[in-house]
Amino acid sequence: MKVRKELWFGFSLMAVLLAATAIFTPWGNLLDGHLAREDLGHLGLLMLSLVVVAIMLGFPTAFTLMGMGVFFAWLAYRSVNPDLAVRQVLDLMVQRAYSVMSNDVLIAIPLFVFMGYLVERAALIDRLFKSLHLALARVPGSLAVATIVTCAIFATATGIVGAVVTLMGLLAYPAMLRAGYDAKISAGAITAGGCLGILIPPSVLLIVYGATAGVSVVQLYAGAFFPGIMLAALYVGYVMLLAKLKPALMPPLSASERRVTLPAFAQALAPRGGHAVLGLLRAARGAAGIPAGTVLKQLFVSSLPLLAVASIVAVAYQLATAPAVVESTAGLVEAGGAVAADVKEEPSGLIGGLQEPEEEGTGLQEPPAAEAEDAKPSAAPTKAPAAQPAEKPQAEPPAAERLPAPTWFWAVFGVAAILLAVVYAAWNWQRHEVFKMLLGSFFPLALLILAVLGSIVVGLATPTEAAAVGAFGGFVLAAIYRFFAHSRNEARAAGTPLGRTVRELGVILKESSFLTAKTSAMVCWLFVGSSIFSAAFALLGGQELVEKWVLSLGLTPVQFMLLAQFIIFILGWPLEWTEIIVIFMPIFIPLLPKFGIDPLFFGLLVALNLQTAFLSPPVAMAAFYLKGVAPKHVTLNQIFAGMMPFMAIQVLALALLYVFPGIGLWLPSVVYGR
Repeated sequence: MKVRKELWFGFSLMAVLLAATAIFTPWGNLLDGHLAREDLGHLGLLMLSLVVVAIMLGFPTAFTLMGMGVFFAWLAYRSVNPDLAVRQVLDLMVQRAYSVMSNDVLIAIPLFVFMGYLVERAALIDRLFKSLHLALARVPGSLAVATIVTCAIFATATGIVGAVVTLMGLLAYPAMLRAGYDAKISAGAITAGGCLGILIPPSVLLIVYGATAGVSVVQLYAGAFFPGIMLAALYVGYVMLLAKLKPALMPPLSASERRVTLPAFAQALAPRGGHAVLGLLRAARGAAGIPAGTVLKQLFVSSLPLLAVASIVAVAYQLATAPAVVESTAGLVEAGGAVAADVKEEPSGLIGGLQEPEEEGTGLQEPPAAEAEDAKPSAAPTKAPAAQPAEKPQAEPPAAERLPAPTWFWAVFGVAAILLAVVYAAWNWQRHEVFKMLLGSFFPLALLILAVLGSIVVGLATPTEAAAVGAFGGFVLAAIYRFFAHSRNEARAAGTPLGRTVRELGVILKESSFLTAKTSAMVCWLFVGSSIFSAAFALLGGQELVEKWVLSLGLTPVQFMLLAQFIIFILGWPLEWTEIIVIFMPIFIPLLPKFGIDPLFFGLLVALNLQTAFLSPPVAMAAFYLKGVAPKHVTLNQIFAGMMPFMAIQVLALALLYVFPGIGLWLPSVVYGR
């Protein structure tokens, strides 16, 4: 029987692990039952290698971690006190499971997953892809570029790689193959774009890493924002450059494929002029016979880019010319100064403490008789207190003048004006309809994503609260989209649009809830298993042994960083990101303070590096997701070949982030002052 290459690779890697374990493990002491402290550390390394081999053989990750952790923890406890070993292991299981269940950060996972499944099941992404590929029709490799952009947007809404790759494999892959695109490039664009959900917030990986490493998920989201955009931009740049150099791989769309069916009012106005805005302005005078409401609505739609840019420029002007805040202490008086000037200060043991009242002086006393008589009202005129100079009203300080607009504002204003002029100069009827399609598909989803992520980054909501808002927003978007889809449908046999929308929403909620429960249960069981495994590994002294070995190498922080990222890159071949985070991050994290490495920056590098976990053979789950929905003539080797250039781009992005750490650390430093 012929064995496939990826199986040969997997079996060879397992053989290397088992051989290294067999050679370096001190079997003599282990078999004799006389376990010293050093032997327990070797036992921990044996457990680590056996877990990797068992996962590669296909055993469930969570239960493999729990089983190995329980068994090896029992061996560790048994070496100390055999009578209490079972009880101590059971106590360990309960404590670690409870610590996972009490981690409130993990509540955000099912909510974000639920939001993603709602967006996926509500058929929002097919409209988004269609509108984007029409809007980018003149860009080289437009279908591949639209695929990557759609994947990036969908990744921010769901963060589930399998869902993004599968859905885009059904929507975009057949369209690219029909347009004459190369099968390898098309597969690479879908798989690489689908894996952006690992890095771009709200990423489940970042939540898992934050809970494992004790790093703020909010700061991880802020730090991963620009690296995610950078990686997507590198993908798009590569596709456009390749399409320009080798147009045979990604031929441009024909004129018929770029054409949009115009509505009745546009068909009536198009013969009178190709410019949509000018045609609508002429129609507003009533000469074209188009209803005034339709004309005004279309004019409002066409003015939205102008209104959006004007709003952004106005906000930028307000921020740029805001008067400088001068912290003046002119009106402030030191405590006990002018405000309490007429109060006699007496030395005392405690400032402001309780004291016995004095017989004469400053204590609370009955007023003297003379003063009491003076205090009675009399008919004699008295001087008004306002005549005293001390109570003369002060003039209000002059209002601070606004600063002149800086040079960068005028540069931004000029660029915005030029872009608006270019957009409106080419605003024909086709582009008007494409903009309306984007307005109905891209912008609502983008606003939902920006609201969710913006509230997290700015600090208005915790990740859990923002995830709850996002889940509700996904439900509202699904209801609106399905209602309007049924309203446009002429067939009324199935009932009213509202009735059909309610029935479909029930199905969508049922499927999304089931899939969310399934995914969340997997993640939670992984956390329980990894917690038990990590406790057993630390109990055996494996972490201490690894730490001594790494420190004995005399590595510099740069060398340690390179070594750690290389190990993670290699581990991404046989393992998924979940196993790498829950098994190996507890080993790397304690070493970071010894080399002066920020855990936040390390987490960003890991998230970017773990893109390879879905793109690297033989596991490469993204390839198997795409193969499951791709046409039969597309082979797995073609998909693997298409992913290789994008893996090289990931390595380039990793190097850029390491050389220029401000890409990931600038936003957290500005928002949170890191």
